[in-house]
Amino acid sequence: MVPEDEKSLELFLCIGLDERTARDIVKNNRNLTFDLTALIHQAGVTDGCDRSTGILLYSVLTKYGGKALVHRPTLLEYIVSSKIKTSSQLDAAYSFFDYTGLEDFKLNEFEEACGVAVEVSPEDIEKTVKQIFEENMKTILEQRYRTSVGKLTGHVLKSLPWADPETVRRVIEEKLYALLGEKTAADNEKPTKKKEKKEKPTKVEKAVLEAIPHPSEEELNPYSIFPQPKENLKVHTEVLFSDGSVLRCSNTKEVLDKHLKVTGGKVYTRFPPEPNGYLHIGHAKAMSVDFGLAKERGGWCYLRYDDTNPEAEKKEYISHIEEIVNWMGWEPFKITYTSDYFQELYDLAVELIRRGHAYVDHQNAEEIKEYRENKMNSPWRERPIEESLELFDEMRRGMIDEGNATLRLKQDMKSDNCNMYDLIAYRIKFTPHPHTGDRWRIYPTYDYAHCIVDSLENITHSLCTLEFETRRASYYWLLHSLGLYMPYVWEYSRLNVTNTVMSKRKLNYIVTNKYVDGWDDPRLLTLAGLRRRGVTPTAINAFVRGLGITRSDGSLIHVSRLEHHIREELNKTAPRTMVVLNPLKVVITNLEADKVMELDAKRWPDAQNDDPSAFYKVALSRVIYIEQSDFQKEDSKNYFGLAPGKSALLRYAFPIKCTNVVFANDTETVCEIHVEYDPEKKIKPKGVLHWVPASSPGKEPIKVEVRSFENLFNSENPAELNDDWLTDINPNSKVVVSDAYALSTIKDAVVGDTFQFERLGYYTVDKDSKPGKLVFNRTVTLKDGYKKGGK
Repeated sequence: MVPEDEKSLELFLCIGLDERTARDIVKNNRNLTFDLTALIHQAGVTDGCDRSTGILLYSVLTKYGGKALVHRPTLLEYIVSSKIKTSSQLDAAYSFFDYTGLEDFKLNEFEEACGVAVEVSPEDIEKTVKQIFEENMKTILEQRYRTSVGKLTGHVLKSLPWADPETVRRVIEEKLYALLGEKTAADNEKPTKKKEKKEKPTKVEKAVLEAIPHPSEEELNPYSIFPQPKENLKVHTEVLFSDGSVLRCSNTKEVLDKHLKVTGGKVYTRFPPEPNGYLHIGHAKAMSVDFGLAKERGGWCYLRYDDTNPEAEKKEYISHIEEIVNWMGWEPFKITYTSDYFQELYDLAVELIRRGHAYVDHQNAEEIKEYRENKMNSPWRERPIEESLELFDEMRRGMIDEGNATLRLKQDMKSDNCNMYDLIAYRIKFTPHPHTGDRWRIYPTYDYAHCIVDSLENITHSLCTLEFETRRASYYWLLHSLGLYMPYVWEYSRLNVTNTVMSKRKLNYIVTNKYVDGWDDPRLLTLAGLRRRGVTPTAINAFVRGLGITRSDGSLIHVSRLEHHIREELNKTAPRTMVVLNPLKVVITNLEADKVMELDAKRWPDAQNDDPSAFYKVALSRVIYIEQSDFQKEDSKNYFGLAPGKSALLRYAFPIKCTNVVFANDTETVCEIHVEYDPEKKIKPKGVLHWVPASSPGKEPIKVEVRSFENLFNSENPAELNDDWLTDINPNSKVVVSDAYALSTIKDAVVGDTFQFERLGYYTVDKDSKPGKLVFNRTVTLKDGYKKGGK
């Protein structure tokens, strides 16, 4: 850890953050590290403070971000002096600032709104707790110590919003004890649930259900954190200039009224992927946020292609994105392209030049980099406006070669924010565009186009991941400079999942260089790869929604959490069958050669016995096949398969006992085993084996190819390996069994059909299947490694 990071870590510990959180911030979130360090200095608590004060200071950044910056000094003073000391008071303060906007306010009105100096007496708490108990007495007496203390606390705090939550909780617990006395044996027993005819929860699900506290409003509705469109008058951000001036960006009432008239007050969002590759699971979270907010508020969401770079974009990617958005269950309000607005963007660029906010520059890439590092202005920064207008027109007409000129924004080269270093707005590219053809010779950059198109489309909520947070100053500076409507911007944490990479650059590299079998390789967490693997959009959406919409950046979500949701879905939807991956021939010597017994096998484990559709027939004949791993030449403790003289139960059939082993010429390799079955089922062996019968006497069962997948990377976070990340690829991430044996009941399966292969996992029919030879991809194993509380 570098000295600067050590200092930041020490500061974070001084204000009461736990060490794990503090180290995670310093290691994984440079923006939050910088902002929190600055906030601690601004609050004047570099020598430390009590933990409750520190947690409130931390919440100012992580919960409220750049809100009410103009009033932050006053707020910090109230927090440090303990005049604001609870999260309820902090929430009330920001609600007050939302309506105050940039205006000065009266401290007495602020203090009244936030409950400053309001002392809630013990008598007030006792009286309110007594009233809540009387209202809920019947439930309390029925549930006794299983009564939710959290719910009761919430009821009290509705009446006494400025009461200390811990004091309220303590009084409630004391009153419960006074009412109910000591806990009885019945109080300590787990509640028995009424038997219902529905699927039993797994052990993991039970543990989760027992551990979940009463959900907050934000957990029930993650979109509740976003303001309504009519509230978009507050200061969005403060742009601090190196000369000491401050630009406070917000909509005027006239601009907002005009916007609301166009939108009717509805929420408008956008999902803006760049068509330079296939979408991955991180985009699934973005879709859930963008489309989800619009759907929850009864609004609309654009699918907008951010197609400002003609060299990287392909029609293949454009078609894929639209198709995968529909597959994920989202319906765009309109499909638009940034290129639809190229003329408007060009006209606004001309206007910027006229207003003195942009200029044509002739520095090359290396010179621009050098001047930025040294915070130096370009030699062409102060060129006359008419000259820049003329040169920009020549750029448009293709009269200047690529690399010889750019249009740059005139921002602040000495700013502490590198995203204010005169960003490039236009560059010359003599490349035909997939959408506009060869009409243009200049193309806008993302930094220039994104915010303007948000405004032109009347987007109410511009939602993006936290790496774009430092671009907020440039976003609002540009809209302010043009006098355009300003959307509400919110940054949330990027989705990072273990044992994979989600950088488009890295994904493109391993696809192009054939480390994997295309963008839809089932080992990738691209949405096409997940679909090919057999993952459903329902499972993906449940996974990303469960993560919430937080600003806790740097978190690494374990892939087992995704797999947990996949299993939950497939356990309900995938019919059961039996497949043997590595067959071992078994001869049932006490079953006649020509005898075949038709047995009932269950497609669905919890199906009713009187439902014929829940069953399929499996034929038990003299020759069957089991897994090689289900036989050992020598028995051992805790092994429940077959061994000489040992018994096991054939799934849906009878117990069998091994009576003889036939070896190959090397006397080591087992060719087949002989068994006797117990038609009376007198033997009760522990082991249960799946199996596949010969299709007919002397003929093998149908053969299928089965592909099993493991994590593509050995390390949980291959990005930490920097340039050595390719060396971390798991050479055993794909294992192919070409000649597995399957029941004939699945021979007519089609691409996309999913089954549970009993004792093995969930498998989906792959697009490589051919007539007479099905190919299956393993979607996920049966074992669930996800634990509640783990990331």
